[in-house]
Order: sequence, then C-alpha cells, then structure tokens
Amino acid sequence: MAVAAALTLGASTALFADEDEESISASNVPAAVQQAAQAEAKGGTIVRWEKEGSNYEAVIDKNGKQTGVEIDANGKVLNRHDEGKEHKEKGE
Repeated sequence: MAVAAALTLGASTALFADEDEESISASNVPAAVQQAAQAEAKGGTIVRWEKEGSNYEAVIDKNGKQTGVEIDANGKVLNRHDEGKEHKEKGE
C-alpha cells in the first residue's frame, strides 16, 4: 500500500513539475547562468529563458533541434532534455 501511494505521489509530482515554469528575459538571468548556457549552446542560439523554482532553463536551438538545459543559480548544469519531446508529451 505504501509503495502504491509513493508511486502515485511521484507520478502526480512529475505531471505538475512544470507548473512553476515562468518565461523570463535574459536581463533577469544571473551572469554565471548565462555563461554556462552560452558554453552549452556552442554555435546554437538561446531562444528563450525560463525560471523553474530556484533554477533556470535555457532553451537552445541548434541545427533545428531545441534542447532545454537546466542550470542552477551558480552556473552548474543540472540536466539536459529534448524540448520537442517535452512539448509533444504535454500535447503542445
């Protein structure tokens, strides 16, 4: 029973994890985060910024593929994901 409850809670948390995303302008992104994103872009373009809780996400377009890069306020890259897949899963 406890396992089922934990799995249900985990699944619902994952479904609503993106609710705290908000689009922000580059001027509201700390310099360390911008530098980390530029290093990740390497020839691509940062098409938008999002704030997710205390972290930031740079969406990078490179060779027609968009990748989301989550970065903490100190400039440490936390993870990368395919933005195209994320938006298809959300039905966007």
